Amino acid sequence: MKKFFMFLAVAGLMAFTANIASAQEEADSTAATEQVAEEAAPVEVAEEAVEVPLHQAIKTKFIEGGAGFMSLVVICLILGLALAIERILFLTLSKTNTKKLLESVEAALAEGGIEKAKDVCRETRGPIAEMFYEGLEHYNEGVETVEKYITSQGSIEQSKLESGLTWIALFIAIAPSLGFLGTVIGMIQAFDDIQKAGDISPNVVAGGMKVALITTVAGLIVAMILQIFFNYITAKIESITVDMESSELEFVNILTKHNAK
Repeated sequence: MKKFFMFLAVAGLMAFTANIASAQEEADSTAATEQVAEEAAPVEVAEEAVEVPLHQAIKTKFIEGGAGFMSLVVICLILGLALAIERILFLTLSKTNTKKLLESVEAALAEGGIEKAKDVCRETRGPIAEMFYEGLEHYNEGVETVEKYITSQGSIEQSKLESGLTWIALFIAIAPSLGFLGTVIGMIQAFDDIQKAGDISPNVVAGGMKVALITTVAGLIVAMILQIFFNYITAKIESITVDMESSELEFVNILTKHNAK
């Protein structure tokens, strides 16, 4: 599943790059047309401002911020979202009705013994069923040994649940850092323009500052979006972990009662 989402992310990047290239060409042609119009008619009556569509405004800001750093920020967003969606689907499928599973295992133990209970765990999806199955595998070694194996398997299952979180956290940290880096480079370019002009012109300073700050805004937006997904995934992992810990004691009690019989 993770490879499938990474494939979608790469495909999205290719489509995004092609779209940005066309937008850049469109912006260049528009700028050339406006320059010709200004030369042909230097004095015109100001027209009413036309509302710009949202996607067109985003393209414009992307080009103004610089395709280099803005592309890196968008790559962080796409890859981070791909990993986040993969984790959400995985955690959703890992959620188990613990109460129903415990009742099924207890009924299977009463009807067909350990092998019947193994079949129930084998047919159930999720980390809790994997823990129970591992415990049943070592039932003949004693309840205390079963409890140790369940705890060990629980740690393994928790590691599986948390897989990929470090990469999402990395993209959360990198996105604003890239934005700040683009801002610093934009400021340097603005001061270069001031030096070339030989005068601190408000237009030169404002233009350079605007371009520089766009990358910062983009990086912060990407970090906030990924942070929301990260916190949601963390909450789901904590919920599943609590179920795993609470069900472990109940499962051991069920085995103890069965062993006594």
